[in-house]
Amino acid sequence: MTTIQYTFPLNERTEIPAVGFGTYLVSNEAAPAAVQAAIGIGYRHVDTAAGYQNEEGVGAGIRAGLAASALAREDIFVTTKLWPGNPAWGDPPKTGEQTIAECQASLERLGLDYVDLYLIHAPYGGPERVAQWQALVDLLRAGKARSIGVSNFNRSHLEEIKAAGLTMPDANQIELHPWSQKQDLLAYMADHRIAPIAYSSLVPLSTWRVEGGQDSAKTEEMRRDGGIFAEMAKKYGVTDAQFLLRWGVQNGYAVLPKSLNPERMRQNIDLAGFKIDDEDMATIRTMDRGDGVAWATGDPSTAV
Repeated sequence: MTTIQYTFPLNERTEIPAVGFGTYLVSNEAAPAAVQAAIGIGYRHVDTAAGYQNEEGVGAGIRAGLAASALAREDIFVTTKLWPGNPAWGDPPKTGEQTIAECQASLERLGLDYVDLYLIHAPYGGPERVAQWQALVDLLRAGKARSIGVSNFNRSHLEEIKAAGLTMPDANQIELHPWSQKQDLLAYMADHRIAPIAYSSLVPLSTWRVEGGQDSAKTEEMRRDGGIFAEMAKKYGVTDAQFLLRWGVQNGYAVLPKSLNPERMRQNIDLAGFKIDDEDMATIRTMDRGDGVAWATGDPSTAV
């Protein structure tokens, strides 16, 4: 198999590589070596966030990776995210002015002049949500971001942007995997040309975020049923992780696997040599269980 190279459109100016390197739960200390290694292996898409507290390390890894691979800045697609505040945690929502300042702070930590995609990390802005989004529109116009979007937003949050008469997001980064397929939300997003970006694609694996303690969100039934994807993967001669990531990409979602193991990094981006057949895709469509398990603070539909 060969490294996957194709992209999905975000807007008239920007395309997002189908497989990105996720850095959630990668420490700031580990990020430089991890990101440099990922770029050396072939990743051209790196995803981070202010809330991950690793932007400085990710930025160092990007610079080292570009230098080692003789690449230019424009060869790498970089995403970071605004932490919008969360009143439930005693963290007031960011104003529009603070949103602009937070983006600039992220750029300084990353050591970049712009990011390829800037997202509002969650719909926790409450009365400031529209002001935060207006600030992202302003950042796009100023060239600080080549595309803009949201994360963990549901239809009501997207409708709020539409009702305000503002440009709709280029993307919505949400939990997507066979157990959480979100067909209604995806249909709405397709109607409004909002690209889906999938996180936590590997939830069904027994190894998913065990070290982070989030595996406890999975039910015993989920733990028992996870083996079905390993069985499906055998048919194609790939790992269960490759199978789940291919399912996402085949559905049109950019995916964001994370690993610090170089061999798994290679496997996770090595998806172009097989295609899941129609029968297996149809079987997976019957596995949807609704709510996801990775959204650690609860269903984003409850965020006000």
